[in-house]
Amino acid sequence: MNARLPDWLIYLAVILALLFAARGRREDAPAPEAPPPTAAGEELTGPVLPGPTRFDPQVLVEVPARAQQGVGTAFSLDDEGTWLTARHVVDGCTRIGILAGFGRVAPATYAIHPQADLAIITTGSAPEPLPVDPELTFRRGQRAFHLGFPQGRPGEATSRLIGRETLVVTGRGERAEPVIAWAETGRTDGLRGTLAGLSGAPALDSQGRVIGVTVAEAPRRGRIYTTAPETFVEALQQAPPDRFGPGEPISIENYGRVADALRRERTVAQVLCLAV
Repeated sequence: MNARLPDWLIYLAVILALLFAARGRREDAPAPEAPPPTAAGEELTGPVLPGPTRFDPQVLVEVPARAQQGVGTAFSLDDEGTWLTARHVVDGCTRIGILAGFGRVAPATYAIHPQADLAIITTGSAPEPLPVDPELTFRRGQRAFHLGFPQGRPGEATSRLIGRETLVVTGRGERAEPVIAWAETGRTDGLRGTLAGLSGAPALDSQGRVIGVTVAEAPRRGRIYTTAPETFVEALQQAPPDRFGPGEPISIENYGRVADALRRERTVAQVLCLAV
């Protein structure tokens, strides 16, 4: 008789297999130029981001017809076990879990947003939640910090806001949704290539507040895409967060340290998908 492998060993095998073969999504669309750099400490004076229009540039994303085993990122919204991630991280998975430490996986269930790349994950409990920006007012050139597990390993990126685009998804979950486009301006030392695995990561502003969910990248042009504020608000209505207002301030000098602390506390955690 064959003994059944424990779940944690299966999940660990998934992570190891993806360390050097990250799970990504192919895109193909022109993108606008990055905003000019802003000196450290300089106040941003860019215009307020307008609402979405049918003239917004499009970015094409192809999603495989069947779900694939992989890893992503999620973050805690409350201390009762509610998390937020990207829809494509969990959609179609046979089982999912939140990695709560080496050899320990918290089983989870999920519910996907019908028209956006968002999903709500539920576990038995969760650590301290991240605070959310209650206003979600964006200005061109403002900075964001994306903290998670690119390529299945701890890592982060920073970016500046370009403008609005429309994410056109083909394949599984076909749809078009508004997103915010960011120009990547920095990342973890030694991290090369794709940011796959960062999907589902929180996008934080300089006050440490969540302003969106990281959902896609355009690696050839150094672009990162997050949920539009309208979409993000819809998700929060389904899963109201525990915290609003400022968190720990984040800058280009300390964002690696802040990210490490949030991962250590499991406020930002790795999502594991089994599609077998």
